[in-house]
Amino acid sequence: MHEFSIVDSLLHLAEEHATKNNATKVTKLEIKIGVLSGVEPDLLKTAFETFKEGTICENAEFIMKIQPVIVKCKSCGFEGELKKDEYFCPKCNSEGLEIIDGEDMYLMSLELESDDD
Repeated sequence: MHEFSIVDSLLHLAEEHATKNNATKVTKLEIKIGVLSGVEPDLLKTAFETFKEGTICENAEFIMKIQPVIVKCKSCGFEGELKKDEYFCPKCNSEGLEIIDGEDMYLMSLELESDDD
């Protein structure tokens, strides 16, 4: 389960950003997960809830935005979302698709709090 190593990386990133910004806690952590990223959202949430205890993210809200697959057709120029199990352009039925979004996972934002807040 690589979700545990992803959570470990997220917690380290949150700690680094908090330290750089003199924050004492992370109140919200938002990520974007592409449906083709290979990350299982339910397992990731469980791993985050398990491993955040005792860290700067202990009380953080964990928000996941699921990113559908967005493609551009090299034949007709169609740009849009592919439905699950589609492999051809919905407009011209071409196989020549370029994936624009939906393959990666990104840390989108952190909400930090300091003792001064």
